[in-house]
Amino acid sequence: MSVLEVSGLELHHGQLRALTDFTLSVGEGEVVAVIGANGAGKSTLLGGIAGLLPVTSGRIAVDGRDITRLAAYRRVAAGVGLVPEGRRLFRSLSVEENVLTGTYRRREGYWNLERVYELFDWMRDRRRQSAWQLSGGEQQAVAISRALVANPRVLLIDELSLGLAPAVVKRIYGVLPRIVEQGTAVLVVEQDVSQAIRVADHVHCLLEGRTVLSGTPAELGRDQIERAYFGVDTWGSE
Repeated sequence: MSVLEVSGLELHHGQLRALTDFTLSVGEGEVVAVIGANGAGKSTLLGGIAGLLPVTSGRIAVDGRDITRLAAYRRVAAGVGLVPEGRRLFRSLSVEENVLTGTYRRREGYWNLERVYELFDWMRDRRRQSAWQLSGGEQQAVAISRALVANPRVLLIDELSLGLAPAVVKRIYGVLPRIVEQGTAVLVVEQDVSQAIRVADHVHCLLEGRTVLSGTPAELGRDQIERAYFGVDTWGSE
């Protein structure tokens, strides 16, 4: 059984249909990447799964349990963890205090404060520093840690590379194997195609709220992915 199952998902922003008939599954210890340009529907997808946006139709399940109509805070208890776009840390709190906010609906499991300090080895020495004084990459590490200490079954990461230097992005992506080793499923939405296909077991390409390409990185050539990303195959090139 997959950890996360999304079937026929449809979401609207007002009268605008932002996501249409979207389906995917993420297995235990698997990384699935959803790629696409701005406005493709990637963040809308994660908002729907996390319970931040109402679902028009379709089904979302974690470990076989239907969570489609659960409130967002109940989805955390059900095993959904979100690393939001832009990190969204609390300005007035220290690094450690920001991480500990993730324990409010904590499930039993591997991840705790000490384990995330092992994952990001700089964090322990700077735990009392204001999170707002950190670099963008360090803030992203804190946001990931905050989600992990809740012990999610599936970790949703929204635009991991946004606003970060390539070297920083590479370092942060480098911790994903250590996360999935513990059985956590990871769903990452990303504009950076190269990074996404480097870490993903499976890739979905979104265009205007629809899946236009899906497969493993080995099955999908880079040219094919780029054409789908920019909508060349959809709009035609004649």
